[in-house]
Amino acid sequence: MSRYRKWPGCPESKTNKFMPLDIPECFYRLSVKGLILDENRRFLLVREDNGMWELPGGGLDFGETAQEGLQREIWEEMQLKTKSIAGQPCCFFTVKNHQGVFIANVIYMTELENLQFVPSPECCAVRYFSSGEVLEAANMYPNVREFARIFSHQNLIK
Repeated sequence: MSRYRKWPGCPESKTNKFMPLDIPECFYRLSVKGLILDENRRFLLVREDNGMWELPGGGLDFGETAQEGLQREIWEEMQLKTKSIAGQPCCFFTVKNHQGVFIANVIYMTELENLQFVPSPECCAVRYFSSGEVLEAANMYPNVREFARIFSHQNLIK
């Protein structure tokens, strides 16, 4: 069995000198996510065009700070501007995603200027959820369920 895996969606070089990126199985794909809370301590999720709910944010690109990556992802997904992103994460966890690949999520407290989003395939709807609602719903990605478990058992916000 190979100690490497092909990362889905990784293109081949145009010169064909390189094959798709081989990532050692001990490596994680790193995603930065925004924890956006309402006054009732419910957290914002975005619904993708496949009907699944996800935390706002996404993969960190090479050379980006976590804050730059999160700001970029929120703009790409929803065309929303961030008001603030914490300097330090409030939560870190690893989980196996819906494709069976381990991912690492780093969560940052985030405030948006407004919630007037522009729909896209990555964000058809936005809604605040309680941890209990997430754990009872069928259409949640594994990382969202794991975050809901953590959020319900820990006081992430002082």
